[in-house]
Amino acid sequence: MSLRLYFHPLSSFCWKALIALYENETPFEPRLVDLSNPIERAALQKLWAIGKFPVLRDDARDATIPESTIILEYLSAHYPGRVQLVPSDPTLARETRLWERFYDLHVHVPMGSIVADRLRPPGKSDPYGVELARSQLATSYAMIEKEMQQKRWASGDTFTMADCAAAPALYYADRVKPLDDEHPHTKAYLERLRERPSFTRVLKEAEPYFKNFPG
Repeated sequence: MSLRLYFHPLSSFCWKALIALYENETPFEPRLVDLSNPIERAALQKLWAIGKFPVLRDDARDATIPESTIILEYLSAHYPGRVQLVPSDPTLARETRLWERFYDLHVHVPMGSIVADRLRPPGKSDPYGVELARSQLATSYAMIEKEMQQKRWASGDTFTMADCAAAPALYYADRVKPLDDEHPHTKAYLERLRERPSFTRVLKEAEPYFKNFPG
């Protein structure tokens, strides 16, 4: 098998890659990495010295692809399927990339800041940082709500890499700053994402690990 994905089933950025692979039923070998295991951590760092997942290894092309966004671009270019992760139309492709970046930078990142604060040792919390992150999520939620009044998926009528990014970002964000009644279109979008077979599968595989989610 040409492709191997180094990942952890609780990692939100890994979910992006998994959703893309499952959407197109792309064959790959899953390699679960426990970063607390020195041997497994060293093996990952041998591929990508930064030591963060996901990392995709393609033996057929002798290529190592880190970073979730780059993995999705790589899969779209070299392992296309029935779901076109990046539209061929330049305008739609730009819109897709915009919203993929939006969900990573303006939903995923502030959500991660809140989660990371819960993992800090006693006396080392950052209330101001959490306040800023919650404010950023509130702004992002309002923007998403406005957009999703007219859309089914993140960049329009079809599922793309932007939705691969939106699914984990919104799922976890909703757990740290729940969507309320002011965001009915966003809540409906998240429900559509949860019902998507690729994301349903990811969530099912992550179930045994959810007990480790902080808070």
